[in-house]
Amino acid sequence: MLSSKTATTREKLLAAGLTLFSSKGFLATTTRELAQEAGVAEITLFRYFPSKEKLLEEVVTSYSMIPALKALQPELNEKPCAVALTYMADFLLDSMIKQKEWIILMQSEVRRNPEKLLSVYHAFLDRVYSLIADYFRSQQKVGVMREFDADLAARAFYGMIFSFFNTEEILQRKQYRDTPRTMAITTFVGLFAQGASA
Repeated sequence: MLSSKTATTREKLLAAGLTLFSSKGFLATTTRELAQEAGVAEITLFRYFPSKEKLLEEVVTSYSMIPALKALQPELNEKPCAVALTYMADFLLDSMIKQKEWIILMQSEVRRNPEKLLSVYHAFLDRVYSLIADYFRSQQKVGVMREFDADLAARAFYGMIFSFFNTEEILQRKQYRDTPRTMAITTFVGLFAQGASA
């Protein structure tokens, strides 16, 4: 178990990473600046995170939707499938909207430096897909959903929500031709639930 001093230093480093990566970008942020922002020596940063990429990976995991999505799983299993899928879709969309600037920054950074950031970005996505797939597998076990590849289905489900978010929020389609959120989610969930039902 981590001591409180260790936990505090780690939390300071994660907070520094979030602040600087969000404002300056991953590539422009130096390890020296990260250590300075956290109030620690640069060597201390490397004791906790052997590379800037590892710090980014932990920042993405700690400040993303992953912990909340994981905590949501038991509640989803108690709801009827269509209700649970609607709840999950709303949760994912809310999370994307809250992290809109971070998502824009991450996608921009990935394009600029794919060899360093693609693995971090896809590790995050794989964790999200895995949690969604876990829900699908739980529904398959109780006979609510038919047999299909849960991992691929998780990518498809997330992809529908992300596509809507990207079009409406990032590309600003809502300014020209607004699609009501409730209608979009109801349609996506209906199509998905109908195709996945046993």
